[in-house]
Amino acid sequence: MNIAWKEIKKNKGRFSILGSIIFLISLLTFIISGLANGLSQDNAALIKDLPNGQFYMNNDAEENYNLSRIDNRLQEQVLNKHKNAAALSIQMGFLNDESDKQRSVAFVASTDSKLFQSVAPGEIVLDRSLEKDGIKVGDTLTHKPFNEPLVVKDFVDQKKFSHAPVAFLNMEDYKQMYRAEEMQLLFIPGADETLNFKELQTFSNKEFLSTIPSYSAEQMSLNMIVWFLIVISGMLFAIFFYMMNVQKIGLYGILKAIGVKTSDLFKMMWTQMLCITIISLTLSVGFSQLFKEIAPKDMPYHLTNETTLQLSIVFLVIGFIGATLSGLQIKKVEPLQAIQQGEV
Repeated sequence: MNIAWKEIKKNKGRFSILGSIIFLISLLTFIISGLANGLSQDNAALIKDLPNGQFYMNNDAEENYNLSRIDNRLQEQVLNKHKNAAALSIQMGFLNDESDKQRSVAFVASTDSKLFQSVAPGEIVLDRSLEKDGIKVGDTLTHKPFNEPLVVKDFVDQKKFSHAPVAFLNMEDYKQMYRAEEMQLLFIPGADETLNFKELQTFSNKEFLSTIPSYSAEQMSLNMIVWFLIVISGMLFAIFFYMMNVQKIGLYGILKAIGVKTSDLFKMMWTQMLCITIISLTLSVGFSQLFKEIAPKDMPYHLTNETTLQLSIVFLVIGFIGATLSGLQIKKVEPLQAIQQGEV
């Protein structure tokens, strides 16, 4: 431990450069992860806020909820058997406010359920983001194919779908608006994949999210960037400690000659890695939380403590692996040969 600290103090410049690079990479990783989570919420908060369960859509829909139609008799049977279940439909569309300005929304209608907003005919409940755009409770909105006006009853927090604010409709209003006689989906909270129906295809919450094209492509791209940055940090540790170890072959030879064990040399290297990583991560976590305060309010940024902790652990593990791999040459050092070839 003392040797590790002394070497860090002696080579402040080298270790500061490595620490700065790890700080920047980890900060970028935290920020991108926060953006990925924020976009995930902005894209599918409606689904992510539901309890774990199973979604069901028609087999002929080919995993496209827009093409799914649930037979009314089957829907009635499922709802009667599972009291917490709900039938729902989701359609992208537009609403015009009182100044005739068009707003893009995701219309959601469902059977009576605690999982979704209960809306009376002729009323509508909107995501709160539309309140910030000037829409108020009591305003009358219109949807051109639907002749009846819709009065804003209330606003709800964080209900988005496909990056659009959700608009909860009464089921009968939805059917008239889209001239539909059947709902698109069934959702049974608490159910698992063993609960199957012959005419329906089943999806867990996570599997259903993957059927939303924009969600899958978006999350895959951002997560690939996050893991690419993590791999780069591991490579940096390996290269840095490899170069340091090459320069210290002679020193390792002398230490081994006076009885220092190989395991102690590895512990010295791991101590240095931990010091650099912990300091860098502490700074990057602090700056990533500060970024949340200074980022534009419209930017979908959501970095949870759980995600921060998970990424920090991954960085520590990757750093440990990189440092260990680079230190395998220590094990091969022969004291006499190293003293002759190296320099103290």
